[in-house]
Amino acid sequence: MTAASQTILLVEDDPGHVELVRYAFATSPDVMELVVAGSVASACEHLEVSMPAVILCDYRLPDGTGLEILRRHAVPAERYLPRPPFVLLTSHGDEVIAVEAMKAGATDYIVKSDVSLSSLPGLCRALVREHCLRVEKDRAQEELRESEARFRSITETAADAIISVDEDGRIIFCNRSAADMFGYEHTDLPGRLLEVLIPEKSRKAHRAGVAAWKAAGGGCSAGQISTMALRSDGREFPVQFSLSSWTGQDGAYCYTAIIRDITTLKHAEQMRQLSEQRFREVLKNINLVAVILDPLGNIEFCNDFLLDLTGWKHDEVIGTDWFERFVSTDMRATRKGLFTSGILNGDLSYNLEYPILCRSGASRTIVWNRTLLRNADNVVAGVASIGIDITDKQQLEIQLRHAQKMEAIGQLAGGVAHDFNNILTVILGYCTLMRQNAVADSETRFNLDQVIVSAERAANLTQGLLAFSRKETLNSQPHNLNEIVRNLQRFLIRIIGEDIRLESVCCDKPLRVFVDQAQIDQVLMNLATNARDAMPKGGLLNITTSECDLDAAFVERHGEGVPGRYALITVVDTGSGMDEEIRKRIFEPFYTTKDVGKGTGLGLSIAYGVIKQHNGFITVSSEPGRGTTFKIYLPLLGQEPVAHGRDYSAPSLGPGGETILVVEDEPAVRKIVETVLRQFNFEVILAVDGQDGIEKFKANREKVELVLMDIIMPGLNGREAAEKIQQLKPGVKILFISGYTSDIIRHRGDMDDGANILMKPVQPIALLRKIREILGS
Repeated sequence: MTAASQTILLVEDDPGHVELVRYAFATSPDVMELVVAGSVASACEHLEVSMPAVILCDYRLPDGTGLEILRRHAVPAERYLPRPPFVLLTSHGDEVIAVEAMKAGATDYIVKSDVSLSSLPGLCRALVREHCLRVEKDRAQEELRESEARFRSITETAADAIISVDEDGRIIFCNRSAADMFGYEHTDLPGRLLEVLIPEKSRKAHRAGVAAWKAAGGGCSAGQISTMALRSDGREFPVQFSLSSWTGQDGAYCYTAIIRDITTLKHAEQMRQLSEQRFREVLKNINLVAVILDPLGNIEFCNDFLLDLTGWKHDEVIGTDWFERFVSTDMRATRKGLFTSGILNGDLSYNLEYPILCRSGASRTIVWNRTLLRNADNVVAGVASIGIDITDKQQLEIQLRHAQKMEAIGQLAGGVAHDFNNILTVILGYCTLMRQNAVADSETRFNLDQVIVSAERAANLTQGLLAFSRKETLNSQPHNLNEIVRNLQRFLIRIIGEDIRLESVCCDKPLRVFVDQAQIDQVLMNLATNARDAMPKGGLLNITTSECDLDAAFVERHGEGVPGRYALITVVDTGSGMDEEIRKRIFEPFYTTKDVGKGTGLGLSIAYGVIKQHNGFITVSSEPGRGTTFKIYLPLLGQEPVAHGRDYSAPSLGPGGETILVVEDEPAVRKIVETVLRQFNFEVILAVDGQDGIEKFKANREKVELVLMDIIMPGLNGREAAEKIQQLKPGVKILFISGYTSDIIRHRGDMDDGANILMKPVQPIALLRKIREILGS
């Protein structure tokens, strides 16, 4: 099947319509060949031979419908040749057929008339142009993906370190082997000077060597160059490397080094040259685990590093069985068997990883490098092993993976915030208006208050999701943590029910913290909800606040926070508790032990993210059948808290009468904003998008005193429309409003610093106050 880029296939059995279309194409300035098929069968025969640029297809045909053609040729045979545009023609507008056609992949649906059929050449021209652009884009993206995949495959599977450096000597790329080789996290090296990987004594020679190589024209270095390198912990190690130069996108001179750690090679060479005594002396003084075993597995030598690491004394270790002393019971037989087999066969696994036991019963994970020792007759006389303690590194990797999991919810939060905030704006708006018209202390007003509170809690939940994903700035202010806990008690009592007793004990002095009270409320309500579910038959929920000082040892042990003074909230329940496996995963997004429909797995994830964004941290301890304890640590302030409360009362807005242009693409939001403004005596002009807003402003520029503008809209966005309006009337006052997160707005470049902006959902009272503030400025 070939592609005919300027051929239009018309599938039509009505001669009159065919002639009308022929005449339209004959009088069109575009050079396009019209091929006509009068049935499904003839159209399919044509498509088997040649793929047209556009298919114009009648819905009802003598032997079937146009949808049969669409479905039969849904998948193109060629890789970079997407299915051509398919336009379904019908004599009668039918929404069911239209929906079915679009679901099947039709590009457009047109009701036949003299006008619509005459306009088909122009439509085809636009569709062909769009189709060509899509083909080129798909091809370019596929080639880019293949290129990037090849590059990733080469670099990430390479055992050698690969490092690219710019003309200033700063690292711009490194693979994971490079990070591992030099003892850094993968993201820590880019941006650093290459010289951090070179010992101080060798840096001058390194600069001179690179300068000479550049002066000689760069290119690829001849052979392998040997030198010393420097790990992050200050240890030097021997490497061999080769260089190749290249030019960056801006024409800058860059080069890439492929580096191989030859520590093992050097070490093996030294071992062959040194006597046993020198060998033992080296092992004794290095900062690695070193041990020599005889063929039976008894310890002949171990260094002080091993003894200090495990807590054993020299006399307690020498001469004892290594596997009895340092290997756990469940692994002992396996390890001893592999060792004995390696000795007998002369084929030992030289590199392996397994934990060793300390005197205290704790374990340390060691990566071993081992070598067989042979006597003068080439008989195996023992095994020498050097090990690197990677326990702390593994813990850091676990913490990193956990942090990455906790960021996963960010994609969800940013995606739903806009639509959710628009809905809440409408709910809060109408409820607030109805509340103002309701009789004080009436049941109607009480019910509306409950709806408003629930809507605000929904808004806080959205803000919690955004805070968790670091996509929204918190509304943090100084607060007394004791007051937050006290004020929340009546809500918590409703949450946990009558079967659970709530006890709270607050610190006897103020705990001043800088927090978003709504988000801390949400965290505590989430914890209370989990406690309730863990105590179906009732129990005790205890919440206490206190002050504590965390030292460096505590921070290192928990891997969280920084040393200093903290306010501590302790939440304890007497529920069913949890095992260690569940406890480790309790803060993971979407992880839940509840039945389907009874939990989203987001409550504790949100709590974790909120506390992290407050520069605090949260821990959990639990055992099955013994309840659960959550501890929330928040940094203490030294200033007085400021009390804040909600105010639903109508603001003093003056006489009103000003004209406001409202530019909002969401109909429901547009309507509630219009209703609120008109109720408070403002004149309102409505626009459905940015371009409409410009036109309405042109027609009313002398009347409009303020423009209320959504930020992100189809077509012209708020910033672009505002710029054009400012050109029409410099100095006109503009208030932006958006349901998208500030993070997304900043990322898109849709808002300048210093602009007046309200984030949805926004209460009518807050909107009116902001409008009056701007009009009066």
